[in-house]
Amino acid sequence: MTTPSSLRTPVHGTWEPRPAARWEDGFLSGNGHHGALVFAGPDSERVIVTHHTLVRDNGSDTRPPALAAELPALQDRLLAGDPTAAERFTDGRPLQWVRPFHPAFRIRLRRPSGEESGYRRSVDFATGVVRAECADWTSEVFVSRADDVIVQRVTAPGPALDVSLDPRLSGAPAGLGLGHGAVLTGEGALLSLRARYPEGDRAFTGVTLIAVSGGTTALAPPGARIEAARSVLLLTRVRRHTGELDVALEGRALRELAGAEYDELLDRHAALHRTAYERVVLDLAAAPAERALPGSELLKRPGDPALLERLFAAGRYHLLSSGGLFPPRLTGLWTGEWNTAWSGAFTNDANLNLQTASAAAAALPEVTAAHAALVQRQLPDWRDNARVIFGARGVVAPAHTDGESGHSYHFDRAYPLHLWTAGADWLLKPIVDHDETHGSRDPRTAAALAEVALFYEDFLTRTDDDGQVVVVPSYSPENRPANASAGTINAAMDLSAARHALRTAADHHPEHADRWRALADRIPPHRINEDGALAEWAWPGLQDSYAHRHLSHLYGVWPLDEITPYDTPELAAAAHRALELRGAENDSAHGHLHHALVAARLRDGERVAHALGQVLDGDFFHASLMSAHYPNRHVYNADAAHTLPGVLIEMLVQSTPRRLVLLPALPAALPAGRITGVRTRCGAEVELAWARGRARAVLKPTRTVRVEVRTPSGDARSIALVAGEDHVLGMEAW
Repeated sequence: MTTPSSLRTPVHGTWEPRPAARWEDGFLSGNGHHGALVFAGPDSERVIVTHHTLVRDNGSDTRPPALAAELPALQDRLLAGDPTAAERFTDGRPLQWVRPFHPAFRIRLRRPSGEESGYRRSVDFATGVVRAECADWTSEVFVSRADDVIVQRVTAPGPALDVSLDPRLSGAPAGLGLGHGAVLTGEGALLSLRARYPEGDRAFTGVTLIAVSGGTTALAPPGARIEAARSVLLLTRVRRHTGELDVALEGRALRELAGAEYDELLDRHAALHRTAYERVVLDLAAAPAERALPGSELLKRPGDPALLERLFAAGRYHLLSSGGLFPPRLTGLWTGEWNTAWSGAFTNDANLNLQTASAAAAALPEVTAAHAALVQRQLPDWRDNARVIFGARGVVAPAHTDGESGHSYHFDRAYPLHLWTAGADWLLKPIVDHDETHGSRDPRTAAALAEVALFYEDFLTRTDDDGQVVVVPSYSPENRPANASAGTINAAMDLSAARHALRTAADHHPEHADRWRALADRIPPHRINEDGALAEWAWPGLQDSYAHRHLSHLYGVWPLDEITPYDTPELAAAAHRALELRGAENDSAHGHLHHALVAARLRDGERVAHALGQVLDGDFFHASLMSAHYPNRHVYNADAAHTLPGVLIEMLVQSTPRRLVLLPALPAALPAGRITGVRTRCGAEVELAWARGRARAVLKPTRTVRVEVRTPSGDARSIALVAGEDHVLGMEAW
């Protein structure tokens, strides 16, 4: 097919003609450890510094509740028909949030008020450089992946530039113990800021080396003043610690880096960042004039393909930039205030997996590696959850974590999150997808899967009248039946998770395969309710509650392949009916985009478009192209920004180890486009272009395999893919 000439030139960045008045509109850079949130004006530039490790002790009791001895009695009461029995299955403590994520400080650069002509700020997604400029000066900021340092260069800073580290950010606790340091060095100056939390002995310290080219440097406590310089280079790091930090040692490390030129520092970083960012490119044949618009203007055009192009690019950029030490938090890697909503936690029961939905297919193994590292670090705490709450071997994941403790301690009567047993399978699924994409099996993943299977062996001991095992207690995040409490029996997500975990563990451990598969076969099937919908609870008598933001019961559709239009059409139809009946509740971004992901798996392109439209029309995005949790840019939150690329890929390419589905849910509003670099679980990289009802795919397999290929018309064909040999598919009108 002929590719439209407007393709191949999407914009890989965004820009604004005005300063950011709010930190939420500041452009972002990050390396998965440090983050920089840049918002600037002509005479005052501010860089808010964050680090993934910065969480404040809030006095929570982080032990899992010791309830194992009471579990058999609870199971008896639930099975006997007591719909509120689980409300008393707690240790009496009140709801405790996990330790909140917070920013470190802001680097403030002040220059005399001057001419504002030519002001422009931008971020280059391919390099991670945030740039602000006026007619007579330029500032550039990036966070180095190579050197783990925030780098800022100011060129032609003017007659005077004042630099300070400012801890006065919204919500900072009154009892925060602060200490400033400033010393002159041969390069310029070394500034430090130490902050000790009001609770405990933890602290964090930020160190900024100022290297000056030309001009003079003098101390202006708590900062420094630079006069008549040609350029100024700032290198900043943050360390969280107990006790004292050797600032001089940190300064020496930064001085070694300052021996390199800015361009050398950037080249080292860009070699890593650009390689990852450019692996996948989406082009929706947007008009050049729209592609040239600033982001804030594009956001006013929710139906414009140029907006989807830019949000796809921005989403991959922000996801890559926030994944390293940890995967993204609710706010990614960034926040401008201490009172971060929901503690800025990793919310495991929906948000984390939604944000990383594109990681395998969009070729960001860096993000999956961060996700896997978080899981591995927390496995000892997951074992405690299984033993202390359920009296079982194996592992149970918490619904929330601050990144340190993996214990389940965030729960209450209305949200009995300590009863959620599907979490380990849910959190391991993206790692399994990664292994399938790369054609390898990580022994650490296999070991974790075995522990999930061991938990189910010990937990699934109760049976119904038909001899099937019963998941009791059971919990569907964060919903409850219309006629019972939240802690109940046979939630659909729990059924899917247990089946998937046992069968996947069996695939990885042949020595236990017969036993684990036999247990999986005794898990009851999903139930179709009187509305023809897949029921959220498969236990007779439990009534669905449709008006809810979560779609946990459709776990079997996305991200699992348990329910598909091809293999289980009756269940797929019931799942589609459940999707039709589902309300949006409070219009959370993650609810709309989770809806879109499920709709894409069910080949409903117009429902995907509608769910996307709810977000694009709802004013969810800041000028930074980072998103909010609610409409009208209420509550800074990365769910929409990070999940959107996953939605767009799912409507274009889906895969399993033995199946490849092309253009399964393409909305009519996107008649032409091209995507390159998509990775699949059958081991083939995909380049796909479509226009005027025709499509062409180039499959680039990395291993030899026979796959079933599904085309837009729904036709299926079996194709033998040979490693290293491109396979070209042409698809006619659909």
